[in-house]
Amino acid sequence: MQSLSLAYRQLNTLILGKPQAIRLALACLIARGHLLIDDVPGVGKTTLAHGLAASLGLDYRRVQFTSDLLPADILGVSIYQRDSSRFELHKGPVFAQLLLADEINRASPKVQSALLEAMEERQASIDGQTHPLPAPFFVVATQNPGEQMGTFPLPESQLDRFLMRISLGYPPREAERALLMGEDRRAMLARLPPVMAPETLLALQSQAAAVTIAPALADYLLALLEATRRPGLFHTGLSPRAGQALAAAARGWALLAGRDYLLPEDVKAIFMPVAAHRLQSATGAPVEQELDRLLSHVAIP
Repeated sequence: MQSLSLAYRQLNTLILGKPQAIRLALACLIARGHLLIDDVPGVGKTTLAHGLAASLGLDYRRVQFTSDLLPADILGVSIYQRDSSRFELHKGPVFAQLLLADEINRASPKVQSALLEAMEERQASIDGQTHPLPAPFFVVATQNPGEQMGTFPLPESQLDRFLMRISLGYPPREAERALLMGEDRRAMLARLPPVMAPETLLALQSQAAAVTIAPALADYLLALLEATRRPGLFHTGLSPRAGQALAAAARGWALLAGRDYLLPEDVKAIFMPVAAHRLQSATGAPVEQELDRLLSHVAIP
């Protein structure tokens, strides 16, 4: 747990004024989830992803998604070696422990879908052969607003593979002042020390999976899921897989707080980042607004 606190403090020195977003990102990785950071350019999305990898001691690769990117650029390709008379696999960047898919919605849906198997099964199929990915394995994707030129919306099946979607937003005035007067973030990243080993992170993931959910808390989760499925609120409600995602993320949040049991506050803290990108409003109101109203009406045990 000490290493988690160290990672949290270190990331807060890198990304100023965003403690909630940093805590959510850590909870997501502890829950073995993939993270989507959705925001305008220049607010620190890539810096946060790189900082997570550096602080957690993870092998890190970055792919800049563009309209001409091919699936093989992510997965890798088998190349025939004349000397040995056989094909040799040249692994792509997906074989890192943390893959940053930068501006994922600037690539075509075909390329976006190349990550589906990796995100869900933690394996990659190349030329008919299946190859396991490293453990731990995470995808952190950044996404620009859909109204910007040259973007392709992520399909629902892809969005569902991300445990959380978060936004950083503009920093508070004092934090931005410190950014203007302080050290360049890239220079800070270059010397950011790891405060955790990948093996420690794997152990923390096992601890998070063992966090106790009391029957009353399970009923609260079920009530939230059922509330999203009422006719007229959303086009489709949250699925059972989304319910499992809520439980996993809440467990990660509880572990960050140093607890081995779940409280209603854990569920409420992660509900919006886990649920919002999986839903489409049927009322015309923003999804977040409908979810806020839903949270206020569902009874807390």
